[in-house]
Amino acid sequence: MENHANILIVDADQTLGRSLEQIFSGQGHVVERFVAGKAALDALSNRTPDLLVLDLQLPDIDGWHVFEQVSDLGDVCPVVVATGRELPEHTISTFLNGPGDYLRKPVSAEELAAVMQRTLENSRLRKEVACLRSQKSERYGQPSIIARSREMHQVLDMVAKIAGSDAATVFIQGESGTGKELVARAIHYQSARASQPFMAINCAAVPPSLLESELMGHEKGAFTDAKNLKKGLFELADGGTVFLDEIGDMDPAMQAKLLRVLEERTFRRVGGTRDISVDVRIVSATNRNLRKAMEDKSFRPDLYYRIGVIPIHLPPLRERREDILPLAEFFISQFNRDFNKNIRGISRMAQKILLEYSWPGNIRELRNVIERSIILECEDQLLVENLPRELVAQSVDDNIGPLNFQLPPEGVNIEDVERELIRQALEMASGNQTHAARLLHLGIDAFRYRMKKFGFV
Repeated sequence: MENHANILIVDADQTLGRSLEQIFSGQGHVVERFVAGKAALDALSNRTPDLLVLDLQLPDIDGWHVFEQVSDLGDVCPVVVATGRELPEHTISTFLNGPGDYLRKPVSAEELAAVMQRTLENSRLRKEVACLRSQKSERYGQPSIIARSREMHQVLDMVAKIAGSDAATVFIQGESGTGKELVARAIHYQSARASQPFMAINCAAVPPSLLESELMGHEKGAFTDAKNLKKGLFELADGGTVFLDEIGDMDPAMQAKLLRVLEERTFRRVGGTRDISVDVRIVSATNRNLRKAMEDKSFRPDLYYRIGVIPIHLPPLRERREDILPLAEFFISQFNRDFNKNIRGISRMAQKILLEYSWPGNIRELRNVIERSIILECEDQLLVENLPRELVAQSVDDNIGPLNFQLPPEGVNIEDVERELIRQALEMASGNQTHAARLLHLGIDAFRYRMKKFGFV
């Protein structure tokens, strides 16, 4: 139960009111009591309590006038009506199905207190859920997706159009690590379905024998371990979105059952005999080439054409290099908070290496690289020596290429060449000896020997 809730009790029964005040004040809550409606209305005009307990039979005005002052506040101020007045059935149902509650007097203080506690707790939980949904909506909205490149701006334009539409199926294709689930969540949380569930499952991670039960649920006794009825993701996400990641790895038998769901918007739980209707948007994603999968008979063409009505292609990171440094800075900010660090930027050489690397693992690999570097970094900048060796090695190899140095007829002094290479390496590494040694493929001791030999120390 929420601590220090503000409770307003409006009831002419002072004995009942005093008992409730004693119970809830003893728990740390702030309780105000009124025996008349006009005084309660004056209080409500200045502040909104966390809970209103109201008798409709008041000595001065009708309790409905008080109720109407807070009825539009919903979850902010749930109302518990405790009255001896006869109410129509539909009015009672409104109370019972809303955030408040209804009790018919006579009622004991203990019984009413239990209902009040339950209502406060339910109100607190609703506020937490609303807060979490708001945070997710902000987190997965367009501003949270880093998009400096033209390619990603086109993706975001598509996301906005799909989110505002009634499209029942969306298909996202892209390499592993390109952010397919992030885009799926952005579609959901920018749409009218944002207040409903977003349910995700990786089709490649669930055995084919269990995938149907995960998606469609099962009846009690449907198979040996089905001890209880279980709702599947389609049922749990009714009104919202189901994200089917790696749909290209789905078993052909399950593909046929999914096709029926897409076409009829109904399904049956495993072991069930009743059709269940749902309203869900299904977003599918894969890193496989489904056209090739259709050719080798591992993916159904009818399912492909059904899920692929609205396709989104996510470009790999190597094709959107304008986004690399903004993404890296975003991850630095994130991991600064997580690890209590204060990295303020990326050194010039580290930026160069990040930009030149091919990123086969895409954004996921970049995130992991930044996380590792932040953990190891002790300075106020992300430096080259904390980047993985394969990134640095590729950058060096790509820049050196085949050696095409032509020895002049008069020859050269090899030590002059070596001295110049040491100088250039130190300059490129901003004086960092470890990085400079790496650029020349030398061990740190061998590099320092040459520095001393040529008078750089």
